[in-house]
Amino acid sequence: MNLAKTLWIYQSERFPLAKTVPLLAVFSAASINVSAFLAGRDLPGLPTYLTGFALALILFFQMRVADEVKDADDDARYRPERPIPRGLVSLRTIVICGLATIPIAVLAAVPADVLTLLLLTWAWLAAMTLEFGVPAWLKARPVLYLLSHMAIMPLIDLLLTGLEWRPGGGPASALWLFLALSFVNGVVLELGRKLWAPESEREGVETYSKLWSPQRAAAVWAAFILLAYALLLGVGHALGLLFPMALIGGAGAIITLATAVSYAKHPTVKAEKRADTMAGLWVLICYGAAGFLPLVLT
Repeated sequence: MNLAKTLWIYQSERFPLAKTVPLLAVFSAASINVSAFLAGRDLPGLPTYLTGFALALILFFQMRVADEVKDADDDARYRPERPIPRGLVSLRTIVICGLATIPIAVLAAVPADVLTLLLLTWAWLAAMTLEFGVPAWLKARPVLYLLSHMAIMPLIDLLLTGLEWRPGGGPASALWLFLALSFVNGVVLELGRKLWAPESEREGVETYSKLWSPQRAAAVWAAFILLAYALLLGVGHALGLLFPMALIGGAGAIITLATAVSYAKHPTVKAEKRADTMAGLWVLICYGAAGFLPLVLT
C-alpha cells in the first residue's frame, strides 16, 4: 500500500477524523465562546474559531503521536493488532507527521498572540511523553499518573480561550471554573474509557476496573461526574444561567450516573461500551451547555 492509504487506515483506527473533527469543532468553539461570555465581550470573528479548531486538531493529534511513542514497547508486547506494531506504518513515519504539524501550529498561534500559551502546552506534552522523567515511579501511582496527564486539558483550554482574551484585554475572573471543568472532564473521559468488563481485561493493559475493581472504579467515576456537574453549575452561575444550566447538566448527569450504577452492578461488555460512550456524551453536554446555551437564552 502507498503511504496515503496506510495513513488513512491509521487515522481510522487511532485518530478517526469522522468522530474527532466535529467533537473538536464543538470543543474549540465552546471554549472561545465561554471566554467571551464570562467577560461580557462580543464574540470574535470567524478567523478566531478557525484558528482555535486548527490548534485543537493539531494538539490532539500530537497527543496521539506522543502516546504512540510512550506506549511503543507495551504495544509491541501486548497490543500487536495496533497499526504500528503490526507493521501497517512505522513509528518513525507517525512521529514525522506529528513534527510536521509544529510549524503549522506556530503559524496559527503567532498572529493570534498565543504562542506563549502554545509553548506552555507543548512543554507539558513533552513532559508527559517522557513520563516526567520518572516512568516507573509514576506508573506505580496510577492516581497521580491520571491527574498529571489530565492537566494538559486545562492548558489546551487556556490556549483556546486565550484566542479570545488575549486581544480582549485579559481573562474573565471566573474563567478558572471553566478550566477546572476541563480538567475534571478529562478525568471523566479517561476513567470512562477504562471501565472494562472482566472478560475484556488484557495482560499489560492498565484499566481502572482491574486496578480498583469495577465497583470501586465506577464509584470514583461517579464522584468525578458529580464534581464536573458542580463546576458546570459554577460556570452557569457566572453566566447568569444557573437554572437552565442545572436542568441540562442535571439531565446529563443523571443519565451518566445511571450508567455508572448499571456498570457497577453488571460490568458486562455492553456496560463497558455504554460507559465509554456516556463519558464522551457527558463532556459534549458540558461544552455544549457552557459554550452555546447563552447564545440561545440571551
